[in-house]
Amino acid sequence: MKSSATNSTPSLRTLPRNVWVVTATSFLTDISSEMLVYLIPLFLSTVLGVRLSVVGLIDGIAETTASLVKVFSGWFSDRLGRRKWLTVAGYSLSALAKPLFAVANSWAAVLAIRFTDRLGKGIRTAPRDALVADSIDEQHRGLAFGLHRAGDTAGAMIGLLLALAVVLAMQGHELTLERSTFRTIALLSIIPAALAVLVLVVGARDVAVVSQRERPRLSLAGFDGRFKRLLLVMVLFTLGNSSDAFLVLRAQSLGVSLPAVLGMLALFNLLYALVSGPAGALSDRIGRRRLIASGWLFYVLIYLGFAKAQAAWQLWGLFAAYGLYYALTEGSAKALVADVVTPAQRGSAYGLFNGAIGLAALPASLLAGLLWQGAGGWNGFGPAAPFIFGAGMALLAVALLLWWMPRNDGWADTPRGQL
Repeated sequence: MKSSATNSTPSLRTLPRNVWVVTATSFLTDISSEMLVYLIPLFLSTVLGVRLSVVGLIDGIAETTASLVKVFSGWFSDRLGRRKWLTVAGYSLSALAKPLFAVANSWAAVLAIRFTDRLGKGIRTAPRDALVADSIDEQHRGLAFGLHRAGDTAGAMIGLLLALAVVLAMQGHELTLERSTFRTIALLSIIPAALAVLVLVVGARDVAVVSQRERPRLSLAGFDGRFKRLLLVMVLFTLGNSSDAFLVLRAQSLGVSLPAVLGMLALFNLLYALVSGPAGALSDRIGRRRLIASGWLFYVLIYLGFAKAQAAWQLWGLFAAYGLYYALTEGSAKALVADVVTPAQRGSAYGLFNGAIGLAALPASLLAGLLWQGAGGWNGFGPAAPFIFGAGMALLAVALLLWWMPRNDGWADTPRGQL
């Protein structure tokens, strides 16, 4: 029989200790991460002078690493029978990596540090989410994850604003990033990263693992054509969706000052946070396929805007619109995966989903750098090229999503053939 707390109206007061501890940990970690993550491509291109193809390679490897490790980390935490210490290990690895940016003098060093940081993210994400889910009654779970998402977003905003404050204090409204500024921010990022690990170690309590998921199967065997088609559409879209580092580099190419770039990123995060919740509810009412297609069409316009932009004021609007695109599509795409597979297949389906997108992220970012700046003796097609390519891939993905997928989101239609 469930307790009275279970049947009461969900409120912040009903949330257990672990939810608050994990939220605080994510809040502090995002402060640390967002202080640095958007400055890394500027450090690579303006301080170290590497080509944009290398910037894309580094970002692609980093994001692919995180996505692929996530596939197995949740299953591994089940096998261990513990959530907390695997989560601590992931956060600790990222915390130890960040200060090394202060002494990085080559792109290979930056790649190694980014790889280590994202490896930590991949290790911690699934067991952390399971720690939250296992700590609270199912009826209150939505509130718990909503609070955690809010903590993430608040930390991202504060991290960007702290980076902005350091940049203004050290170099004013200059266009390019200076090595000393980047080093200072890297060293300052140690503080919230270390506090995040300390809060988790001291505050979290491990919970018993009552069920064990199957080892993720990176195979499409057993899935019907609906999921296979959806996976292919998502991969095609991701191939044109290069790292957000290229948005930062595009702003710099138009002469936007570094503080203004950080301000645009803060606006992007603010709108993303404000609209994500209402967008998720909207997908329940109008259907996820329709909302995703609308969001991708919006993305086409945004990327064409980045390709054609000629002034800083245009970029403010484009970054704001990009936050809206994220809110419309990110949660809806994950929910759509659950819609097209059976409950028993969901663990493997999400593993395949994250793995496929992670693998596609590497060529997407590498290709963006090559299209922009080329390689060897070839100078590429210029800064508009990766955005035009991304818009084209998004249009293809929208066409396939609308043509290949059944017309209702209950997936009651007969599939139009199998892959």
